[in-house]
Amino acid sequence: MDEKTLAETARKMVAPGRGILAADESTGTIKKRFDSISVESTEENRRAYRDLLFTTPGAEDYISGVILFEETLFQASADGTPFSKLLAARDIIPGIKVDKGAKDLAGAPGETVTEGLDGLRERLEKYREAGARFAKWRAVITIADGLPSDYAIDVNAHALARYAALCQEANITPIVEPEVLMDGDNTIEVCERVTTDVLNATFDALRRQRVLLEGMVLKPNMVIAGKKCPQQADVQTVAAATLRTLKRCVPSAVPGIAFLSGGQSDELATQHLDAMNKHDASPWSLTFSYGRALQAPALKAWGGSTANVESAQKAYFHRAKLNGLAATGRYSEAMEEAA
Repeated sequence: MDEKTLAETARKMVAPGRGILAADESTGTIKKRFDSISVESTEENRRAYRDLLFTTPGAEDYISGVILFEETLFQASADGTPFSKLLAARDIIPGIKVDKGAKDLAGAPGETVTEGLDGLRERLEKYREAGARFAKWRAVITIADGLPSDYAIDVNAHALARYAALCQEANITPIVEPEVLMDGDNTIEVCERVTTDVLNATFDALRRQRVLLEGMVLKPNMVIAGKKCPQQADVQTVAAATLRTLKRCVPSAVPGIAFLSGGQSDELATQHLDAMNKHDASPWSLTFSYGRALQAPALKAWGGSTANVESAQKAYFHRAKLNGLAATGRYSEAMEEAA
């Protein structure tokens, strides 16, 4: 394990004013995205769509890294340049989603555990040869009546730590993503309590499995009420609750926190990030690792047509820029009108 390389990559991933594009949608998930714009999810259409994102002029000013799906890591741009080399040449770090998705957890109805540890050591070697320098593994925690159980929290924390240790052994910087879903009707207070439990369990497991905290990036949910909750907290309340939870749970040795958007609207995800960065200084760099919240305007503008590539790239660049500004507390809602 090269501790210096791991830490340098982590710091670069969360460099001031830059964040991470999550372009690692599984084949099933991107099919749903393409269905929404009436585009067939063929390998070529998936390649072409990702190509327009990765070649967007100026995006490297605000995007430090891209999480790729396995298929995409081995694809190339229209000119034949492998995507991993194209990104690296633009000072954007190529990364790879390595988990195999959340599956039903035995003995725990309504809960899941993320699979993909079998054969991971060998896959990481292959991914590094293909140019990946960081990886991502997502654990999913559901809030519902009586959920989550300590059992589900613990097995997911254990898997995250095993994954992170294997990544660091392969000199690949891990993104550790314990996501508490915002799909329920729970209040923000319940989310804060569950997120606290999840983060504490995750860092306990990381320490036990000898993961170098300086050589990883945390990708957590924000502390937010469930989408079905009738009482939604305002932006400042979400920012304060999220920061309070992180300061209680996350060691300062972790170089950065790259939030997931978790189903928030594009603008709200940006507003929450900005509000956190306008608060008192935190021990970490606070940035973004958004998927749909970065891509939705671009996907809609593209519509599967090569004639729309330029307008799609402008839409993607605009959201990347606004989130980059939010990552340093320099965003304002008035900037939304400047698209």
